[in-house]
Amino acid sequence: MPYIKIELTREGVTRAKKQALIAGVTNLITEVLDKDPKLTHVVIQEIDLDDWGYAGEQVSVLREKGITANR
Repeated sequence: MPYIKIELTREGVTRAKKQALIAGVTNLITEVLDKDPKLTHVVIQEIDLDDWGYAGEQVSVLREKGITANR
């Protein structure tokens, strides 16, 4: 029974994108590890920006400074 936990910052990931992520991860586990998709569990946990830090700063502060994952 594979269990996959995905943690990401709470920044407006839509229901449709979460569904695509769950389906994609399940397909990957099925293809790579030959696991039954009916036994594969995927959990998405969203973390508030104040509760996630990077490079010594809260992500909320980094966003206020205009710093994103793309920049």
